[in-house]
Order: sequence, then C-alpha cells, then structure tokens
Amino acid sequence: MDIGHPRSPLIKLRELDVPLEESWQDIRDLDVYDVTDEQIGSVADLYVDRETRLPSYLVVSAGGFLGVAKKHFLVPVEEVSRDVGEERVTITVPRDKVLNSPEFGLDLGVPAGDLQRAIDAYYGHR
Repeated sequence: MDIGHPRSPLIKLRELDVPLEESWQDIRDLDVYDVTDEQIGSVADLYVDRETRLPSYLVVSAGGFLGVAKKHFLVPVEEVSRDVGEERVTITVPRDKVLNSPEFGLDLGVPAGDLQRAIDAYYGHR
C-alpha cells in the first residue's frame, strides 16, 4: 500500500482468509445470463467488502476463445440474482449493457475508487 492512498475496502474473494457471511454467496464459475435469458459469460471472481464479508461486485468474464481475448466487466451485486436450482446467476439488465460497460483489467487487482464510482453510476447505483 502506498503512503497517502487509503486501502480499498474490497478484496477478491479468493484472497479473503475468512468465509463469506453466507456460503451460497460464492457464485464463482457460475454462468451469467441477462434478463432475456441470453448468456453473457461466467463469474470469474467476486470483490467482497473486507469488513462485512458481503459481495460488492462480480467480475463477469465474456467473449474470447479458449481463454484468449476474454474481456472482464464489473457488475454491482444489486444487479444480480441467483437461481440456486439452475446453478447460474441472472443480471437484471440486457447483455449489451454489460458488454458496453467499462472494461476491467482482472490483473490490475482491486478496482480503483474512480472505476468503482464509474461502474456504480453506469448502473445507476449509489
């Protein structure tokens, strides 16, 4: 952590050393569909609040072939519902809205505050 920069309250789920508040909240690797039942991609990871252990964003991996040229998008959890019976998640917006949102570099680590604010504004949250 750089001096003068506040530590982000988010952490990748795979880096969290304590369990989520509820085990069913771990939706990594599930397929992601939109409101019209069109597949978007899959859940690559979750960003979780360090203190509450509740998910804040999921990382949707979409496109590409055999892992090459995949793109990643952050989606606020407020846009997501899980159908446990089908082992998938549904995003409450159309596929194109997700695919046209700001891309996220999965290798960059925790999303910067300005990206979080941009994503929240794009989806009309917070």
